[in-house]
Amino acid sequence: MTLSAETRAKLIRVSTATLATALYKRGLRGQMIQGALPLHRPTESMVGEAYTVRYIPAREDLNTLAVFRDPAHPQRVAVEECPAGAVLVFDSRKDARAASAGAILVGRLKMRGVAGVVTDGGFRDSAEIAALGIPAFHTRPSAPTNLTLNQAIGINEPIACGDAPVFPGDVLVGDCDGVIVIPAALADEIAAEATEMTAYEDFVAEKVAEGRSIRGLYPATDERNLVEFAEWRKAKGR
Repeated sequence: MTLSAETRAKLIRVSTATLATALYKRGLRGQMIQGALPLHRPTESMVGEAYTVRYIPAREDLNTLAVFRDPAHPQRVAVEECPAGAVLVFDSRKDARAASAGAILVGRLKMRGVAGVVTDGGFRDSAEIAALGIPAFHTRPSAPTNLTLNQAIGINEPIACGDAPVFPGDVLVGDCDGVIVIPAALADEIAAEATEMTAYEDFVAEKVAEGRSIRGLYPATDERNLVEFAEWRKAKGR
């Protein structure tokens, strides 16, 4: 499935926390990529379809610096082929002892219009990547070249990233809390539901700030709050 412009616009405006609740209601509990946090504070949520790179533990005789001379090297191919608007996701086996990529490759992704980059390992040149402005999520900075421990073995295939299953085309959303994976077939309905949930949560936050108790308000077990919410929504154009 292709992520529609309408669904992308909705997902940009909702939080990973709200999305996690919507997914939980459908029995999906392991969709949050564990440990991956933004290198710089996002101004809006990262949204894009997953394009994946899978690393395995490096075998030294096959993973010398000379491999980067090969135009078919999977990491280099992924950087040049990840579609604009997609998110490049690295399966680094939750090992940040060697980098998944560095500033030059991430800079190339930015220039190609890629929506973001995610790893369950680490990035080198982390300060430079943060300054690029492209949404980037990792577990911690890591100076050693990826070749030290990581051997790129596959692209655009199902992977694990931070204990979450990621299939090519799944929709990734990232914010200050981290990155969540929405199965492609659910993206439209999850985006619609999360948009509705966000409107009510904004209403609740406003009422709590005014001193209102959460009893009957959150969750909405008192019907009077739903009536008030409908009036609030009309007044706010939500």
